[in-house]
Amino acid sequence: MTSPTAPPTASEDDRLRRWRLVLGGEQDGTGCRLGGRDAAMDRALAALYRSGGDGQAPAADRGGARSAGLGGSAPQVARWLGDIREYFPTSVVQLMQQDAIERLGLSRLLLEPEMLAAVEPDVHLVGTLLSLRHALPETTRETARAVVGKVVADLERRLADRTRAAVGGALDRSVRTARPRHRDIDWDRTVRANLKHYLPPSDDRPGGGTVVPERLIGYARARRAVRKDVILCIDQSGSMAPSVVHSAVFGAVLSSMPSLSTRLVVFDTSVVDLTEQLTDPVDVLFATRLGGGTDINRALGYCQSRITRPADTVVVLISDLYEGGVRDGMLRRVAAMKSAGVQFVALLALSDEGAPAYDRDHAAALAALGAPAFACTPDLFPEIMAAALERRPLPVPDPG
Repeated sequence: MTSPTAPPTASEDDRLRRWRLVLGGEQDGTGCRLGGRDAAMDRALAALYRSGGDGQAPAADRGGARSAGLGGSAPQVARWLGDIREYFPTSVVQLMQQDAIERLGLSRLLLEPEMLAAVEPDVHLVGTLLSLRHALPETTRETARAVVGKVVADLERRLADRTRAAVGGALDRSVRTARPRHRDIDWDRTVRANLKHYLPPSDDRPGGGTVVPERLIGYARARRAVRKDVILCIDQSGSMAPSVVHSAVFGAVLSSMPSLSTRLVVFDTSVVDLTEQLTDPVDVLFATRLGGGTDINRALGYCQSRITRPADTVVVLISDLYEGGVRDGMLRRVAAMKSAGVQFVALLALSDEGAPAYDRDHAAALAALGAPAFACTPDLFPEIMAAALERRPLPVPDPG
């Protein structure tokens, strides 16, 4: 055991250093003094987490922390953004940016091009920019669009192939037939389905065993394929910003699939159909209006009016269910759609966030109608859509 007078070991030094960075301040009790890169990291953390609400540190911070802050100018904040990108991994940078915007009220600085050029783009930043889009000066609009475009492109690279594979597979399975023409037989699935009819080698079969194909599996001819209709109904209230961003990306991917007819509707107290803009999710996002109230009943009424083939339609409502409209009307519309044969999916969020805040009474009411409401990550969404298209039970995530 190390004696009280012995110098700390290398591992103890590293532990003290980490505690010093966590606690901040020279009088934190660790007795550790920082230098070089560690000191620079500490200054970057102090500027955000030991500062007052106006971006300036209080004169006397408990624990002896030095005076620090982000100040009020875009160049100073841009330098700070450059520092944290040097010292911390991208995921931490994005979290610190979000904290800076929320804790220090830096949204107004996003209206300046030099500020936007320094940020690390992420879904939360896109949400903030979209909420500010009407205030963006001409000199900043192209930079803001480039930031949004980068996030959208990153999401498409991550999610598009998986979505096309899952949804395309579901559509293929929906048009399989047990009486295919010879050229349409799926031999791999046919063999696997008939393995129980395997006949082992015998004198009559000297070359080996035989699988007797009592049931053929194949694909219907293309002209028999049933086109499916998908309606994405998206709550664009301020708390739903990450869901709006992901929905725009998924809407664009689904609309590119010829076997689907995809409609995207956004709503607050009014309803806007953005289907014509689905080829460019960035256009979709800049056409949204984050914030405001919520009228789910009105939005579902619009979607209901666009349904022409209920048995081949999937409606996906993405909302925290805080209804400002007619609650009973909302539930009646859901019940009517389900009775007509519509596959109805209710998602409380479509994001990588934790458990969302939502109206539990409305969620319970939807569950009683056979439409359980649950949060969904972007990675799970392709499986949700595939199950809905095949009319299978939805892979509802474990709430624990």
